Amino acid sequence: MAKWDWLEKSPATWGFVLRVVVKAAILFALCNVIYAALNPLEALGRVSLYNTLLPGRERLPYGENPEQSYSLSLNNIPAMFASHVISRPKAEGEFRVVLIGDSGVWGWFLANGDTLAGVMNEPLPQPLSLQGEGSQGSQSSDYTISQFIRAQHAVPLQMKAMETRAWHAMPLQPVGFASQVEQSGVVVYNVAYPIMSLTKDLLLLDEAMRYQPDMIVWLVTLESFPREKQLFPPLVQNNAARIRRLVEAYDLRVVDNVGQTSPPNRVRVSASREGEPENGDPGIADNINDREASRLIEPNFFGRTLIGQRRDVADWLRLQLYGFSWAATGIDQYIPDEIPLRQSDFEVDESWQNFDVPTTLTADDLAFDVLAAGIERAGNVPVLIINEPIFISEGENSDLRYNSWYPRWAYDQYRDLLAQEARVNGWQYVDLWDSIDAAEFTDSPVHLTAAGTHILAEQVRNILP
Repeated sequence: MAKWDWLEKSPATWGFVLRVVVKAAILFALCNVIYAALNPLEALGRVSLYNTLLPGRERLPYGENPEQSYSLSLNNIPAMFASHVISRPKAEGEFRVVLIGDSGVWGWFLANGDTLAGVMNEPLPQPLSLQGEGSQGSQSSDYTISQFIRAQHAVPLQMKAMETRAWHAMPLQPVGFASQVEQSGVVVYNVAYPIMSLTKDLLLLDEAMRYQPDMIVWLVTLESFPREKQLFPPLVQNNAARIRRLVEAYDLRVVDNVGQTSPPNRVRVSASREGEPENGDPGIADNINDREASRLIEPNFFGRTLIGQRRDVADWLRLQLYGFSWAATGIDQYIPDEIPLRQSDFEVDESWQNFDVPTTLTADDLAFDVLAAGIERAGNVPVLIINEPIFISEGENSDLRYNSWYPRWAYDQYRDLLAQEARVNGWQYVDLWDSIDAAEFTDSPVHLTAAGTHILAEQVRNILP
């Protein structure tokens, strides 16, 4: 071991220690500078143990208590999708249906098998409503959604009235389902995500287009439409570059914190807020005014370093580790034994958002441009818009409010405006607002029980073109 004798002959001195520390600090600083220059967080997010060593998740990861749900909320969209089953290679002949929406579609307080996507992917007994020429009458053999779609084309598509409530639909244009799925299997993917905002939906729809969807079903409700709420979700605020690109590409309008709409002309967003350097890219211009832009989190140089992004990197790593517990248990959400019920009795109050009293809403008050952007982003992929069911109270002052979210005057006008926009723009649209009984809602006006979700799944199957 003579070659190591120098270690014994050269006792460590403070100078030696200082040189080691300085060199390590320089190396660490250099690594951070390189990391900030490369900005590899999204590329890192696409590296995943899911769908290889671990099974893919059936919905995007979201968790308020990771130790119980084996999931967590993160802001790295590529990492979220890489953990999802949609990132598996598309099978030959597979027909991909992507569900976009809020926490109700995501499946709040529901196991994966009871979410809208989970139910639609299950075999189902043949409904009597599809018994037509050549059918077997009362046979109850199971069949899948792909067979259901073929059956829909075997008989004329009709909008049917339900026993207790009716739905209203715009004429649905044929999208060639019969020929596309004749020899294939339809798989429904849950790409919904909690916290309501159409811009959040658009953000996820934009990423979902990377995974070759064949149809998009976008479930919406009034709570996602106020312009003041478009930049509210943390997922939106922490993906400023993606949001700016979408705003620029589709000329979207955004509202500031006091309800003033940014002008339609393009303005450069100031990046000179305290602690933030100028962006340095004169090509960035959009319709977000300075006040609203402050809600977008745009890291400075230090924020792009490994130190600045240590939480994001840790979240990516934790997502991989929680995957082992997910694989072992199938749990990705903590569901309490007792779920609190939504409010049924209300004060004498007709306020909604920034409106204290009933007023006349216009299309400019709601983010229809974001909805239009999503349809444009989908390109040739058909998009079916569904106004999702809501809880309708029969309690105190229910003549003023449908539920804790919606006074009747606001929601009724929203439905009229949405139907009008669908008509004018030729969107495929169905209104299912009152199609689920009040008893099938849990803790919010859009969260359904498992039984309610099964009813909704049947309704969606019945309206697929």
